[in-house]
Amino acid sequence: MPTGPETHLHPTLLSDFILGSQDGLVNVLGILLGLVVSTSDVRIIYIAALAALAAESISMGAVAYTSTRARRLLYLAEQQREIDEMRTMPDMEREEVREIFRNWGFEGAELDEMVRRIEAKPKAMLDLMMAFELRLAPVSADQPLNSGLVVLAATVVGSAIPLMPFVFLPTMLHTAAVISVVLSGIMLFAVGWYEARTTIGVTWQSGLRMVLIGLAAGLGGFAIGLLANSHVI
Repeated sequence: MPTGPETHLHPTLLSDFILGSQDGLVNVLGILLGLVVSTSDVRIIYIAALAALAAESISMGAVAYTSTRARRLLYLAEQQREIDEMRTMPDMEREEVREIFRNWGFEGAELDEMVRRIEAKPKAMLDLMMAFELRLAPVSADQPLNSGLVVLAATVVGSAIPLMPFVFLPTMLHTAAVISVVLSGIMLFAVGWYEARTTIGVTWQSGLRMVLIGLAAGLGGFAIGLLANSHVI
């Protein structure tokens, strides 16, 4: 198992980083490859790529913020409902707790003792019901903003990777496109490798899987650009 600081990485932070970086990279790579077969004007390529970078980053950050905020509001609403039910329908809530423990293998006197103990701790009982009856995870007050910022920043970074070769090789667009694909593949592999390194799984398999998924989506832009260009009158 991994050791050191990586084991303490917040899972939401990891998923937000993967979401933003992969989405930005794949989106801009697809646009760039589609444009390379459609135009030799590097200014058009820059404008389209930068516009996509800005729009995608802001959009992804906003979606991450609003979706995480919605999850927090849902959790708070369901939490309040559970609190009300614990106060007004204690027998029903007690039986739901009993069912949870019964599914864990407790029975008889041991089951009765577990129910009695958890019922004596309302906060623990509430947390138990939220996690194992409703299957909802808590969302902290600062998580929506944090998720939005992480996704926005990761999308910018991911979007910049395939664009860099075109900045340094503005007169060699096809060479830049090849280098862009290679850099994007390396970035995708690194993201997949890091995902497996900080969670579970085989690092090289996770990296290769991310490369195949990401480049397949990105190369779709090349195919569409090629098809559209061949049918322009």
